[in-house]
Amino acid sequence: MTWSIIARDFSGAFGIAVASKFFAVGALCPHARSGVGALATQALVNPLYAGPAMTDLGKCIDPALIIERLTAADEGRDHRQLHLIDAGSNSAAYTGAACVEWCGHTAGNGFSVAGNMLAGPQVIAATAEAYEANSGLSFAERLIVALAAGEAVGGDKRGKQAAALLIYTTEDYCALDLRVDDHPEPIRELQRLYQKSLERYQPFTACLPSRKRPAGITDRALIEAEVARFQARRSGVAA
Repeated sequence: MTWSIIARDFSGAFGIAVASKFFAVGALCPHARSGVGALATQALVNPLYAGPAMTDLGKCIDPALIIERLTAADEGRDHRQLHLIDAGSNSAAYTGAACVEWCGHTAGNGFSVAGNMLAGPQVIAATAEAYEANSGLSFAERLIVALAAGEAVGGDKRGKQAAALLIYTTEDYCALDLRVDDHPEPIRELQRLYQKSLERYQPFTACLPSRKRPAGITDRALIEAEVARFQARRSGVAA
């Protein structure tokens, strides 16, 4: 009932983009931790996978072994789908025997795509191909474009309802967490929200406390100056 792409980009950031004919898919499926990894749990979702998986990823345990451990301990494993990626860009995936067709997964350099209850294998293939073909885009845009490519060839065979984008970069808190919980065109709406985030949200969060700057920026004039510089860079104007 869902498909997703998880990835680690050249900067070390982790990202997940997911879409489904299921309300609020972003609330349960995507999970990530800066410097550690990312995962998506799908089909009959098991959110309890996230905690142990992140702990093991933090210990540099092989992703395939993590999946083996998680599914071995889960009596509902045949109804689960799971894929994850670690800080070395190594990924692994599992699609249970009872997942609804079409279901499956694929992987490429620094990313993994998995889905179930899809219109066909072309959804996974198109998502992967679009991600690989758009390395010139920002990480977030690249993930959204990949998701849109999967939708264009059929997506979830039941229809459209929700989509989400989750990105972690260097901090314990996420860099971006966008959710479309219930919308007739969720991926298009996700793209709109991403563009909206570029107006003030992203430059503002760059001023928050961080590992490099524990107090962040508290002078409102400096915050406004940072927003102006961000917008100038976007428009190609010297600031």
